[in-house]
Amino acid sequence: MFDDFLVRAVLAGIGVALAAAPLGCFVVWRRMAYFGDATAHAAILGVAFSLAFGMSVFVGALAVSLAMAATVTTLAGRGYAMDTLLGVLAHSALAFGLVAVSLQQGVRLDPMSYLFGDILAVSKSDLVVIWIGAIAVISLMIWRWQGLLTSTLNPDLAYASGINPKREQLVLTLGLAVVVAVAIKVVGALLIGALLVIPAAATRAVTRSPEAMAASAAAVGVASASGGLWASYYWDTPAGPSIVCVAAVFFALTNLVSRLGLTTR
Repeated sequence: MFDDFLVRAVLAGIGVALAAAPLGCFVVWRRMAYFGDATAHAAILGVAFSLAFGMSVFVGALAVSLAMAATVTTLAGRGYAMDTLLGVLAHSALAFGLVAVSLQQGVRLDPMSYLFGDILAVSKSDLVVIWIGAIAVISLMIWRWQGLLTSTLNPDLAYASGINPKREQLVLTLGLAVVVAVAIKVVGALLIGALLVIPAAATRAVTRSPEAMAASAAAVGVASASGGLWASYYWDTPAGPSIVCVAAVFFALTNLVSRLGLTTR
């Protein structure tokens, strides 16, 4: 079964969606969409390091994503607005990454595959890495759910409850870094932010509780991955952008349903 590239692509898309969409709920609640983009853009520099030192792309992307998150957390509030800081770091990392990739000698690599994804080229080993990463992120969210939710809704209440919001921020950052590292092969650095934010935003208008929103976001993410791949196969369109387009259609439909008052929310 796993010799079928399309089956591998579907399984890869589902794995990434199951991890990215629920985590994206916290990105939406905390208004961290640009933070997700910055982390994803930095992953391109991780790809360059991976090629230079002959190691796994996952390892390089994860290391640089974590370094980006740590840098932003350290520099935030020290004379720079968060959006300015993220803009400088995100675009700088992306530019340096693309230049570094282009300088690799003896390596045949299409940078577009890391910008927009190449899900149809996912191998069996890639699939194993994606699902290990997805299971790790899902387990992390289940384990830290209450702490993440409380610190997101009210940091003061979190302190009163014995929860350290900074620790929960670190947990969220770690989850984002893992998602970026496993998703870069599927949807690419430029579209990872969309896969994080759009499914969560699509379900926000039609769900009643945080748990329902996270579960619904995962369902929308899986449907978007499957539908996007079907559209890509049927119309011969790029797979990564097709997945995001389907997610955007879900966003439009759920918001239309909400505005028409067709939900019980």
